[in-house]
Amino acid sequence: MSNLAALPIIIPLIAGVLAALFHKKLKVVRVFAQVLTVINTGVVAYILFYVHQNGTVILESGDWAAPFGIVLVADMLSLSLALTTNIVAIACVFYAPKSLSQKQEEFYFYTFYFLLIAGVSGAFITGDLFNLFVFFEVLLMASYGLIVLGGEKVQLRESLKYVLINLFSSMLFVTTIAFLYSVVGTVNMAQIAERVGEVEQTGVLTTIGILLFFVFGTKAALFPLYYWLPKPYIAPNPVISALFGALLTKVGIYSLLRVFSLIFIHERNLTHEFFIWIAALTLVFGAIGALSTNNIKLVVAYNIIPAVGFMLLGIGVYNSTGFAGSVYYLINDMIIKAALFLLVGAIAYLAGTSDLRKMRGLIHHYPLLGWMFFIAAFVLAGIPPFSGFIGKLLLLQGAMEADQIVVAIIALASSLLILLSVMRIFIRGFWGEKDESFTPNKKAARGFVFPIAFLLFFSVLLGVGAEWFYPTIEGIGDYLMNPQNYIESILKE
Repeated sequence: MSNLAALPIIIPLIAGVLAALFHKKLKVVRVFAQVLTVINTGVVAYILFYVHQNGTVILESGDWAAPFGIVLVADMLSLSLALTTNIVAIACVFYAPKSLSQKQEEFYFYTFYFLLIAGVSGAFITGDLFNLFVFFEVLLMASYGLIVLGGEKVQLRESLKYVLINLFSSMLFVTTIAFLYSVVGTVNMAQIAERVGEVEQTGVLTTIGILLFFVFGTKAALFPLYYWLPKPYIAPNPVISALFGALLTKVGIYSLLRVFSLIFIHERNLTHEFFIWIAALTLVFGAIGALSTNNIKLVVAYNIIPAVGFMLLGIGVYNSTGFAGSVYYLINDMIIKAALFLLVGAIAYLAGTSDLRKMRGLIHHYPLLGWMFFIAAFVLAGIPPFSGFIGKLLLLQGAMEADQIVVAIIALASSLLILLSVMRIFIRGFWGEKDESFTPNKKAARGFVFPIAFLLFFSVLLGVGAEWFYPTIEGIGDYLMNPQNYIESILKE
């Protein structure tokens, strides 16, 4: 059964190659992509159920025992995120034909899409740092293709910034891995975690940890490394923005969560205290950014930043409640960010503009989209009983347990700013008098509804059905607090 661990990577990888062979036969490739995405989601859900019942699945490639070979680790954390990735992928693959032009679809969109899913899933499941770097590169190369799809001037300009910042962080990443290998003699994460306790010069490890934080912090868009994110994320088509906003920064946060709960835990008074204040600054500046613009797409893009601040807070407080909160909020945010990007993409298309000052009374023409946006805004801000509230409640509880009261207050205040930023779109864009001069496109609006409603269903379910999901998330929090469980499952000690 160990081969199950490779399926979330292999299926989209093969699907991407096959999609390239008949990329101009749009009807065929659309159905193929939709069917394969649903199948892959079902496979990942089955593997998650299997792991829940039987424990972590370890694949040692080529029968090379860990730590000598490439290891894939399918545990509850990695598979929960892989399943969430595929839920987002289902919504995006059904939204894509309504959003993309024929030219964009024909120019290998579905190939890049599948490679992105394979790279993200691989980053979640891999068991060694070097292959984490490899899967980062797979998803980044796919994102390079997606961000320029369409070839508009703004895309080319923003893609240059996006590519350069990621090339720099990737070079730093592989250099830091080499540095770490020279100190501990391995890249297997379980064995690194075992050996760091034997290193006498802890200052060297702390330096390596800070370098890795800089790498993952850049990819996750933490303060002050977030400056590159908002505009490149809104430059491509909305369905691509949804994939980027839901998945790419979350891989950076997952890497921080895994590495700083497993490996670099020897100087927590330094590293994790630093995380808490970086999280606080990320919360504040991200929320301010979301309030500073009238572009509805930029509002959602800026709201990625405070979300990763909340997740980093859970890592910084370093207790099982904080870890559980980070995981719950991470899963929630992947889904709701995708829904919001699809929503604002649909609104901008139907209204003919993304400038909030040029919209009014849209709810009279598109009531369903309006109320879906209203629900999405409440989920994002963490209003009870939605899933954002459950994640934030756990994070605030974890902060209180760690006596981080000031940061908890900052988190609460930033939640109010986040709510204000998105409710501005509802109040100024949807609410108000009906614009009689506006001609609605009801047929196009109906085409956007299903993928968005699909994501909102899961987002609401995570909140109102929290008693079903919380025990599993709580178990993941306890698992992260006991790194020896991860080490023993791989090294079989």
